[in-house]
Amino acid sequence: MSTNHDNFDFIQSGQRVIEIEASAALALKERIDDNFKKACQLILQCKGRVIVTGMGKSGHVGNKIAATLASTGTPAFFVHPGEASHGDLGMITGDDVVIGISNSGKTEEVLNIVPLIKRKGAPLISMAGDAKSMLATQADVHLDISVKEEACSLGLAPTASTTATLVMGDALAVALLEARGFTADDFALSHPGGSLGRRLLLLVEHIMHVGDKIPLIKQGVTISRALLEMSSKGLGMTGILNDNDELVGIFTDGDLRRMLDQGMDIQTTMIEDVMSKNPKTIHPHILAVEALNIMDKSKITALMVVDNNKPVGALNMHDLLRAGVV
Repeated sequence: MSTNHDNFDFIQSGQRVIEIEASAALALKERIDDNFKKACQLILQCKGRVIVTGMGKSGHVGNKIAATLASTGTPAFFVHPGEASHGDLGMITGDDVVIGISNSGKTEEVLNIVPLIKRKGAPLISMAGDAKSMLATQADVHLDISVKEEACSLGLAPTASTTATLVMGDALAVALLEARGFTADDFALSHPGGSLGRRLLLLVEHIMHVGDKIPLIKQGVTISRALLEMSSKGLGMTGILNDNDELVGIFTDGDLRRMLDQGMDIQTTMIEDVMSKNPKTIHPHILAVEALNIMDKSKITALMVVDNNKPVGALNMHDLLRAGVV
């Protein structure tokens, strides 16, 4: 083995790998056909779970495919084919659908459990690179994951073939997700932890300022009074109420800067003359991520939270940052 790497073109080698693997993935587009549709229909009709199995690198990819299916609305898990032959086959029932992965279609550990899968009555979907292989011909539906060449210059290490397998698995998962009408809320139920869970599950009411911490003033006061309220509450705004305690406007730091540029007197100018009428608001039971979307689209940094047009809370971009929504 040579150890002189001084003149080796690492950039060219890396780019070649990406080109080969990209081509292998793109070639799959022509194979999204009736077999792909049948595979999706089998899974949608499944009363049990999708069981993914594969050996070696195919097994590693299969594990990822099972995880992606499970997190996008298709209950699934991975079963190692070697362990299946020693008891784990009991995890598979006739109500399940099995996805068997083997680039050659001849992997002994996978083929050994095919007759038992058939005996249980579970439909078998094969993902193989050889349509004439034992795995492909024994399957109820075959998905072609063959590649023209591996990215490995020796043609030995599974590279382009594992990429193609993963892409086909993602195509299945997303097609099923869309067919089920799977939503962001559904996705959140599978991902409650970490920043993803916070973004998808946190409601406005969980992070808004309430009670005396809400910046509010009544109509009929001067801008100087509004500034005192804004300064004491520290949210960069204040809501303006009518006599029925309904929100009729908002005054922000930005409004103040524009007013000062026009030379208005904060001691004599009334708040209703400079407030923004019909301000953007949000309901307390809406996802916090929606508050972020409203702020982004409207180019604002704070929102009043209202219920039946009466303020029940307030929040700004800093609150979203602290909660991990941004």
